[in-house]
Amino acid sequence: MQSSRLEAFSDGVLAIIITIMVLELHLPEHHGKTFSEFFDQTGPNLLSYLLSFVYVGIYWSNHHHLFQVVEAVDGVVLWANLHLLFWLSLLPLTTNWMDETHVATDPTAAYGINLLGAAIAYFLLTLAIRRVPGGRHLQEALGSSLKEKISPVLYVVGIGLAFVTPWLGQVPFVVVALMWLVPDRRVERWLQQREEMPKP
Repeated sequence: MQSSRLEAFSDGVLAIIITIMVLELHLPEHHGKTFSEFFDQTGPNLLSYLLSFVYVGIYWSNHHHLFQVVEAVDGVVLWANLHLLFWLSLLPLTTNWMDETHVATDPTAAYGINLLGAAIAYFLLTLAIRRVPGGRHLQEALGSSLKEKISPVLYVVGIGLAFVTPWLGQVPFVVVALMWLVPDRRVERWLQQREEMPKP
């Protein structure tokens, strides 16, 4: 089965997730007309939206790279992909809960659990892809990355810190997002090397 349909479906779901998140942003009460009123009342929510938007963008970019290497998928890959989309589809809910409670302890921990679940689901998706024909190319392209090992640890640290000081618990989540903001060129380099290899 070709991966193009899976990619198109995933792109559509991620676009809907971003749309839902931005619709959760609200104008200031009494329809404030100044930037000061806007940022005083909407600013914190906008920052949470920005963080979640960055995470969705990171997953979209890396998801795209995965299927540049492997074109064929099977049922296991389809369900692993749905598992990832399930966790990402919860981001609007956990982001909004955190905003509505002004970054309270449980909502912040839930947000971290959401991010951890998505990270685990992405890892399981890569394992599922590696078992399909041609999947070994993914291992060649990705190799091993320190970021992939550190990220889940930081999520767990953030969840723990949320029960100490919720705002402090968000710091590891921001750190992970900043780490992954740097474009991952491993797949692009691998594809370029493949193109440059002499044809038999």
